[in-house]
Amino acid sequence: MAQTRSGRDAVLDAAVDHFQRVGYHGTSMRDIATRAGFTVASIYNHFPSKQRILQEIMTTILTDALASTRTAVLRAGSRPHDQLRALMHAWLVFHTERRDEAVVGATEIRSLDTDGRRLVVALRDEQEGLFRDVVQYGVETGDFRTPYAAEAVRALIAMGTSVASWYRPGGSLTPHQMGDRYARLALGLVEAAPDDQTAPDTTVPPDTTAAPDQTPPPGDESDD
Repeated sequence: MAQTRSGRDAVLDAAVDHFQRVGYHGTSMRDIATRAGFTVASIYNHFPSKQRILQEIMTTILTDALASTRTAVLRAGSRPHDQLRALMHAWLVFHTERRDEAVVGATEIRSLDTDGRRLVVALRDEQEGLFRDVVQYGVETGDFRTPYAAEAVRALIAMGTSVASWYRPGGSLTPHQMGDRYARLALGLVEAAPDDQTAPDTTVPPDTTAAPDQTPPPGDESDD
C-alpha cells in the first residue's frame, strides 16, 4: 500500500499485515487499530466496518494487477509469444513485489459478503479473460499448440498466485528474474512453437542452489 502510514492508508496497511498472517476472521478491529497506531473509534472515520476494509484491499489489489498486466500486453506488440511473455512476467513481478496483498486477494474471497464477492469475482473474471484472450489468440494463429487452452489459462494464473505464498526478497532471484523464468515456463505450458526471439535465461544461480527462503514448498516447485 502507500508508504506514508497515515489515515486511511495506515489502516489498510495494518489490515493487510494481520489478514495475511492470521486471516480475516482471526483479526479484530482492535488488532488493526493497534497496528495502525489508532484508537478503535478513529478507524470508523475511515471505514464503517472490517468488511469494508477487506473489500477495499481486495478490489485495489485486483484492479492494480489487472492494470499492470493489461499494460504489459498492450506494450508487447502483436506477436502471441511476446504477449504471453510480457503478461506472465508482469503477473509474476506483481505477485512477488506485493506479496502480502496478493495473498489476501487470493485467499479471502470466502470472507466477503455478497456485494463484496460480486465486485471481486467481476475483477477476477476480467483478469482471467485477459489470460484467455492471449492464449486463445496464440492458438488461433498456430503459435501455441496446446489442445487444452482453458486448462492452460487456469494453470498460468495459479503459477503466479502461488508464488506470493512462498517467495521472499533477498534470495538468489529478484522479482524480474522470477518473471523471466516463469515467462519461459508459460511458453512451454502452451506448447509454443519455436521462437528465435525468446530471450535466454541469464540468471546465474541454478534452482538447486536457490536460497532456502525462496524454495517453494513441496509440490509447488517452480521448475516443474
